[in-house]
Amino acid sequence: MDFDGPDLYENEIDDLEMQVMRYKPEGIDELVRNTKFTKKELQIMYRGFKQECPTGLVNEDAFKEIYAQFFPQGDSSAYAHYVFNVFDADHNGTISFEEFVIGLSVLSRGSLNEKLMWAFKLYDINGDGYITKEEMLDIVKAICDMMGKYADPPISENAPGDRVEGVFQKMDKNRDGVVTIDEFMETCKNDENITKSMSVFDTIL
Repeated sequence: MDFDGPDLYENEIDDLEMQVMRYKPEGIDELVRNTKFTKKELQIMYRGFKQECPTGLVNEDAFKEIYAQFFPQGDSSAYAHYVFNVFDADHNGTISFEEFVIGLSVLSRGSLNEKLMWAFKLYDINGDGYITKEEMLDIVKAICDMMGKYADPPISENAPGDRVEGVFQKMDKNRDGVVTIDEFMETCKNDENITKSMSVFDTIL
């Protein structure tokens, strides 16, 4: 019985090559328009990206490994999972170079509004347009786990829950049990303490 083994293998190689080709920076001018990076910066980033990810795509396990290198003192896997979901804009399980630089552009050079919208997506884990207290707690716990013993000030066991309770009450203006994008943006812009505590992700990406 002939399973067309060699042909199947060659097809897989062809598919992989097509996938890799798809992420060559032919569309670099479009990325210049869609990000706040220059053509030269994008070319340098692409070379680094391809060196780390020869296929031109990053899966979640590889993304978690990268985070683990930066935060060896704690467990960054949960936080990396949530960040991965925001970068993976089309939710296909991989991050392309385009998705990577568009996300990076917002985080490193975006306006306050753009950064807050990115943060909202991070906290809105299921993507339904609302942040629940449970979602906020999951993210804050993930950040605490990642910072580990180097967190300053040191984190007590009850601290994540206490912090979330206070922040959530301030954000949930109409007391309906969820935080909308408008409530989130308004509170973050008007409360310096919340802005600082919410922007912790800004220093860990």
